[in-house]
Amino acid sequence: MTVALKGTDFAKSFEVTVKSADKTALNEVIAEAGKLADNTLVVTVMSNLGLKLALKDMGIKTVQTAVGDRYVLEEMLRGGYTLGGEQSGHVINREFATTGDGTLTALTLCNEVVKSGKSLKQLAADFPQLPQQLVNVPNVDKMAATTNAAVQAAVDKESKLLGDTGRVLLRPSGTEPLVRVMAEAATQQQADEVCDRLAKVVADELAL
Repeated sequence: MTVALKGTDFAKSFEVTVKSADKTALNEVIAEAGKLADNTLVVTVMSNLGLKLALKDMGIKTVQTAVGDRYVLEEMLRGGYTLGGEQSGHVINREFATTGDGTLTALTLCNEVVKSGKSLKQLAADFPQLPQQLVNVPNVDKMAATTNAAVQAAVDKESKLLGDTGRVLLRPSGTEPLVRVMAEAATQQQADEVCDRLAKVVADELAL
């Protein structure tokens, strides 16, 4: 693979794009279009809803896993999928590797930039990333997050309020006594408000 880049425009575009690994994943999908096994990308529960909506418009399916590249790889191997990743930055292209490889991802994106004649910023412009808010609620009974009636009622209420324009997610930490509360919505203000309301319920109901 030979990539020729001039000036600082690429560096600026790359910086803008890789601030979201979901955008990187979308650009990888664009680069790998036609080679995706079963026309499917493997993502995690933390992947932005905007990514899934953009892929749906492209006619590409998504399979969702728990957070962690080990779970992404497990699903890729189980389903025979070729591309997957998570929002934190790991992108696995199974044609070349079975782990997240930043250099490999960068080279794949560089190749797509050259072939398309567009900057990464332009390639990512088709991805309408939804505003997201994430709050860590510490010192709570994290295992009760999925069983507490009041918490689940609050989740259902906020989910119905958002409808198809957003989503909420409660994710117990794997290492600390805390619950991560995430909300995505049409506007940042709405995402903030939904997340704050849910975080308060979690703190009140699950306090240790």
